[in-house]
Amino acid sequence: MRRTRVLPAAEAELSAAATWYESRCVGLGVDFVASVDSAFERLAQTPEAYPVWRSGRPYRRLVLERFPFVIFFRVLPDEVEVVAVAHAKRRPGYWLGRP
Repeated sequence: MRRTRVLPAAEAELSAAATWYESRCVGLGVDFVASVDSAFERLAQTPEAYPVWRSGRPYRRLVLERFPFVIFFRVLPDEVEVVAVAHAKRRPGYWLGRP
């Protein structure tokens, strides 16, 4: 199992989305975070099981089942680097400029 490292910008996106969901319905933000945490565990175990986002790019993606979010990540030799926790319908590719 590889270590999962979440970039600060992705962590901020996760936090903002959880806060938004929690403001809409008590407990929904907690459910969102639990869904993302579960996805992070799956990424650490089998990162190559998820499709490449676009050919020629080093990113893979995992689409959450219950929430309209996509986790974009890179598979590095000793870790999985989460680059974005992005809404599936808003501003596609905005995170591409991240290191």
